[in-house]
Amino acid sequence: MKRILIVTGQSGSGKSSALQVLEDLGYYCIDNLPLALLPEIVEKLDKENNLEQLALGVDVRSTQADLQGFDDVFQMLQKHGEVDVIYLTTRDQELISRFSASRRPHPLSTRFKSLNECIQEEKNLLLPIQLRATVHIDTSDKSVHDLKDILLSKLGQSDNLILILQSFGYKYGIPLDADFVFDVRHLPNPHWDLELRKFSGLDEPVKKFLEDSQQANEMYEDIYEFLNKWLPAFAEGHRHYITVSIGCTGGQHRSVYIVDRLKNALQSKWTIQVLHREMKHWS
Repeated sequence: MKRILIVTGQSGSGKSSALQVLEDLGYYCIDNLPLALLPEIVEKLDKENNLEQLALGVDVRSTQADLQGFDDVFQMLQKHGEVDVIYLTTRDQELISRFSASRRPHPLSTRFKSLNECIQEEKNLLLPIQLRATVHIDTSDKSVHDLKDILLSKLGQSDNLILILQSFGYKYGIPLDADFVFDVRHLPNPHWDLELRKFSGLDEPVKKFLEDSQQANEMYEDIYEFLNKWLPAFAEGHRHYITVSIGCTGGQHRSVYIVDRLKNALQSKWTIQVLHREMKHWS
């Protein structure tokens, strides 16, 4: 067996959907097995089947002792192949909305009175697995199609580092799946120029406006130098991807400009995926 994925995360964040996507990508998927049984099952599959890719769904219904002993399970699984942990997370309010819409009980609802208590306790119980996660995905604003695209991006090239450059707007929330977040709200804002407001950071008028700003150039140079210095180290550490998020107020001008400029400077050295998260809000 060459690759093992453990898929977990908060209830309602899309674990079942992720497993369906992985099955479509050729993974042999098993869901809802107790953690303690995983090493035995994987060993049996490794001996009796010629499986290249295995995905294992795990959730909070495993015993607390099993969840706390996840490190031991992880190390045993590493004997059978390369192991990655995919951790799905979602903003609390979005989870509450999803459970309300589906009218499904939370797995911890028999132990706690409120849904919010269930969500907070689940985070605590899953923390040992989250700390081992190599792939974090925030599904708060994502469809199943978005989830498939993200999994393809983050799992598609296991031997090469993929740099994901993401612009976002702080007023819509900070991305939960970012490895690094850079705040560019202090830069001159094209939004306050009525002629520039309708454009984005991909358009020449906004580019020219920010290229004339010493602050914007210095901020870009600092982020570029950081990435140029440390991306080789991340690649040598066998990281599959790094997500770098650049945020301004609305996610239309300054953050988009910096992301686009970084893409142009780094694409000759790295495989790059670009995501402008707030594009649907652009005027």
